[in-house]
Amino acid sequence: MKVAIVLNTSWNVYNFRMSLIKALQNENHAIHVIAPADDYTQKIKESNCEFHPVKMDSRGANPIKDMALFFELRSIYKKVQPDIILHFTIKPNIYGTLAAASLKIPCINNVCGLGTVFLQKGIVSTIALLMYKVAFKFPKKVFFQNHHDNDLFIKEKLIKEELCEVIPGSGIDLNHFPPMAFKRNNPFTFLLISRLIYDKGVIEYIDAVKKLKESGINARFQILGAKDPEHKRGIQEDLINDWINSNVIEYLGTTSDVRNFIENADCIVLPSYREGTPRTLLEAASSAKPIIATDVPGCNNVVTNNFNGYLCELKSSEDLALKMNNMCLLPDSDIKNFGLNGRKKVEEEFNEVLVIDSYIKTIAEFNQ
Repeated sequence: MKVAIVLNTSWNVYNFRMSLIKALQNENHAIHVIAPADDYTQKIKESNCEFHPVKMDSRGANPIKDMALFFELRSIYKKVQPDIILHFTIKPNIYGTLAAASLKIPCINNVCGLGTVFLQKGIVSTIALLMYKVAFKFPKKVFFQNHHDNDLFIKEKLIKEELCEVIPGSGIDLNHFPPMAFKRNNPFTFLLISRLIYDKGVIEYIDAVKKLKESGINARFQILGAKDPEHKRGIQEDLINDWINSNVIEYLGTTSDVRNFIENADCIVLPSYREGTPRTLLEAASSAKPIIATDVPGCNNVVTNNFNGYLCELKSSEDLALKMNNMCLLPDSDIKNFGLNGRKKVEEEFNEVLVIDSYIKTIAEFNQ
């Protein structure tokens, strides 16, 4: 079969979907990747995939402006003529599904997360709900990355329940992220891995760091991730530079391989407002690192409080600071056990093989 995979960045394809692509190729499917071109496009081409560039702004939502994406995707789909299309991320899920439906091409969608429009009620979120309701009449299957999002779509009557299936996020390659030998840094080192946008809880992390520094804690506080000031919820670069220049945090920039940074940290932090199933937390847990994250959908799928880390209150820098301080005070044995428990959890619940098998099984139903 000819399978098209549509995402909002080539980076996303290469970092999160290559294991699925390789598995599908092993099933003798021809893979066509449709995504905006970036630094990772060439790597996709080198993986025996046909690549088709598309214009797609992943920053924010503008339904009127984004309708141009519908026509561009429809044109590509008409040219490629795939047997089935796999959509990931919000805009492909909506506009790609409508384009596929107009050409009577079956598709499978993956709700990786609900995005910033669902965090605040307003006209944009109302329009987004309406567009989901229209678009999600057409997929043959929709995978959700956590039960909260699945239940929300059913409750809001955005989709028929029989089309839904919950899978463990994008899964994690347990061999690529093996458990790391326990070590404790001096000083203790916290690491936030995220794009620098407000909805990832970056401001709460900064405020918590300031509180901890004022209390005299002996620790290092790091951030790894891209600046994205053009995003609707992006943090302005001058504010980030103030944090760096005043030594509030160590900014580590960006990387194509997070493993070394995870290995050199004692605890991974993500105070996000809402997630699908956050890949950074799966990577941390698979690497046997303890985690502090918010008690919100997505994050609390990966972190069980007082088992493989701590859950903190949403948008509370005070509670985040408390949990970070508590982590610092733990003896080595407890921190090591948190890490081992996290590894056990991802082995049992988040192995990427489970995700790949769900896709192969569903796609096979179209090939009968």
